[in-house]
Amino acid sequence: MVRQLLRPDWLLDSTLAELPLQQLLDRPIRALVLDVDRTLLPRRRSELPEPARRWLLAARAELPIHLLSNNPSRQRIGAVARDLDLPFTTAAGKPRRSALRRVLQQLNLPHHQVALVGDRLFTDVIAGNRLGLFTVLVRPIDPDGRPCRQDHMQRLELRLARWVGTALG
Repeated sequence: MVRQLLRPDWLLDSTLAELPLQQLLDRPIRALVLDVDRTLLPRRRSELPEPARRWLLAARAELPIHLLSNNPSRQRIGAVARDLDLPFTTAAGKPRRSALRRVLQQLNLPHHQVALVGDRLFTDVIAGNRLGLFTVLVRPIDPDGRPCRQDHMQRLELRLARWVGTALG
């Protein structure tokens, strides 16, 4: 059971900015729920890297998007959401399901048609898997939109997942 919760449906060795949008659209994905910190915004930054901004604008033209963050800062997360004209939720408490359930009710889609994209295995992937979403694990983003070299937490989470026997692609 734990192994299944820790297994993303899609493990990318790149950031959200390099996620092939068409491959999501070719699946039955009809909406996106996106983590913010280190998925869209680099650590301690409040401006989107330009590659992430371009990806988000292209994705927003194709799919409804909701920003879902464990960060309690309505000011920081709200600024990004307002800039992109997207709904958002702060203090989500992932991997708990309650905030994500509210988002899914708003989207009014079957769970398997919603993808949750994030950089954390123990919060984003577990939360999405607990509700049957299509989960995508991306690398944390740096200020230039490239994979962050200081992703110690994600590397530790992946090692722990493998240690408990989770097969990761």
